[in-house]
Amino acid sequence: MFGERSIPLFHVFGIRIGANPSWFLFLFLMIYWLSGYFAKILVGYSSNVSFAVAVTATVLFFASLLLHELGHALAARRQGIATVGIDLWLLGGVAKLSRDSNTPGEEFKVAAAGPAVTALIVALCFGLAALTSQDASLINVTTGKVIASSPLIALIGWLGIVNVALLLFNLVPAFPLDGGRIARAVAWKVTGSKGQGTRLASYLGQLFGSVLIMLGILALVRGDLISGLWLVILGWFLLSAARSAIISSRFMEQLEGITAGDLMDAEPISIPSSATVIEANQQFFSRYHWPWFAVVDQLGHLEGILTAEKVNQQLATDLGQEMTISELVDPLLDNDAAVSPQMPLEILLSTEAIRLFGAVLVTDNDNRLLGIITLQRIQQALTAAQTKT
Repeated sequence: MFGERSIPLFHVFGIRIGANPSWFLFLFLMIYWLSGYFAKILVGYSSNVSFAVAVTATVLFFASLLLHELGHALAARRQGIATVGIDLWLLGGVAKLSRDSNTPGEEFKVAAAGPAVTALIVALCFGLAALTSQDASLINVTTGKVIASSPLIALIGWLGIVNVALLLFNLVPAFPLDGGRIARAVAWKVTGSKGQGTRLASYLGQLFGSVLIMLGILALVRGDLISGLWLVILGWFLLSAARSAIISSRFMEQLEGITAGDLMDAEPISIPSSATVIEANQQFFSRYHWPWFAVVDQLGHLEGILTAEKVNQQLATDLGQEMTISELVDPLLDNDAAVSPQMPLEILLSTEAIRLFGAVLVTDNDNRLLGIITLQRIQQALTAAQTKT
């Protein structure tokens, strides 16, 4: 699947930018193709100029894709959704978010942000063209009807028209395209069911993917090898992604109604905050061999967690071993390690604590520790739901 085996490139706004190996192949193929394209457009210029414009156009094209995905990522960040990274690959780019949207509003804002950025790029390209040339010259160059233009106009014209195509394609209401996600948000809002919204948009995605495959086969029959293969690959990807989304939505519906309170161990082992470092080590870490424990005060209020690493570091100093553990407690500020018993399992799956700690704590409105949910209990619930689908 795309995004796997990603090669890290750089970071933007703290977001890791990477590239799938397929992207490098597409990069060179695109430069080769654009070199021929600009050689036809830039009559009277040397092949070196055409090549330089082709390289610049390729870089700017992928920069526009990156800006498109950053639009999604930054919009998601505003909704409280972290971005694991952005990967460039054979068919463009993808922002890998830490969780799915919880509301139709979140889904709409995140989905619409990418096309909004692309629309701004289109406006910028045509605005620059208007300042540097006549509008007719730009349109003719981008449509290939004129074979003479300056390198700057040729570059701006191509970048503008390719982003128009990117914008229109992404707005097709077919999941998993941005337009499909917008359609899912609307259907989700109307029906009140995320699953129904996902399936509606995914059925449209299957239809659109099938159409692309048929168009690709038709192009292959007519002898257009490159366009035909491209359409078939793109159609197959959309068709497969839409099918997976339908299966996933039905599976997630089996989890509806299951909450953190249903899954938690209501008798969690916790360390009193008054315990010393030696007591914590002897009575808990050496006995159970767990990597961390919840720490509570005398009334059962959760103060945070204590890790074996911090206890071992303190024991190794031969100083302060009789100190209480309160100074070593991590307060769990921003990692969703404590949730309410009403939290649905679907949302629980996306909490950062599951990835960091392999478990999540359950507390009441007064921050009293009620229980703990381990990854094993979640896996058992998922297995049970899978047998029902």
